[in-house]
Amino acid sequence: MFSNSILQLCVLIVLWYSVSSLANIIGKRLLTVFPHPITVTLAQLFHGWAYSVPLLRLMNISPPTYLYSTRIYYITIIVPLAIGKLLSQLTSQISLRLVPVSYTHTVKALMPLFTVILSRVIIGEAQSFIIYFSLIPIIVGVIIASMSELSFDTTGFISALFSTGLLAVQNVYSKKTLKHIDIHHLALLSILSKIAWCLLVPFWFLLDGPQIDVQGEFTTKVIFYMLIDGFCNFIYNVLAFTMISRLSPLSYVIAGSSKRLVVIIISILVLHNSVTKMNLFGIGLALIGVLLYNKIKYDEKKQTVLLQIPISPLP
Repeated sequence: MFSNSILQLCVLIVLWYSVSSLANIIGKRLLTVFPHPITVTLAQLFHGWAYSVPLLRLMNISPPTYLYSTRIYYITIIVPLAIGKLLSQLTSQISLRLVPVSYTHTVKALMPLFTVILSRVIIGEAQSFIIYFSLIPIIVGVIIASMSELSFDTTGFISALFSTGLLAVQNVYSKKTLKHIDIHHLALLSILSKIAWCLLVPFWFLLDGPQIDVQGEFTTKVIFYMLIDGFCNFIYNVLAFTMISRLSPLSYVIAGSSKRLVVIIISILVLHNSVTKMNLFGIGLALIGVLLYNKIKYDEKKQTVLLQIPISPLP
């Protein structure tokens, strides 16, 4: 049983990495020929909602009916999560539109920094000196990568930062939600996609809709990319929410950091991004910092668990 669980987890991780890489590559190509991130986000959310309905029925997952009868859950848990999902997904698409995939994910390597700050501000959790020290190569690496990025764009950089901060909040809050309310993670994904889509529709009519030339821009190529992008994004979210439900927050961050490395390498090879030696050095330094941070957090958590184990007195 244990070995089967490990095997299933390994398969999930490989699929997660593969689908994430494919989704980023397809998304970048889509936004290159169709530069409307709000419309792309709207389509992604609709795909997530539409695909989840038959999937939930196929898996015989009952909808959480009590959520519809108790407004407090919507106000305090579901709606904030949906807003976070909407904003993080939208800002990620804006960043993907303006800067290379490799640079977007290099900026997202700052996730540990946001996690430390949020832990300190929200729950008052202080970190050890060595944890703060491990953040230095991440920050320096991102700065070097930004200064040497040939396609640097301020809006793209800020969007990537904003998306990373929102993802840090969403990951912790999603784990808390799955723990304290009886809801399947795929049912939660379906509800969040539906609410986020409904929230974005009015803004689409105001901002993106009037600017789109339907006959001129919705070519066969764009529609094909949009369908593939929506499906890949749905599968990615299913895998991500499954990983969140099966892993601890720390383990999820570690797996996510490794995924980021895979996405950066594959995107550079497939999309042929122009990168300088200094740019590669910055990316590498940031990723090494992330690995160092994860290793220290893992060791600290392991030490804490060992200290909590009661020691039996000698006879």
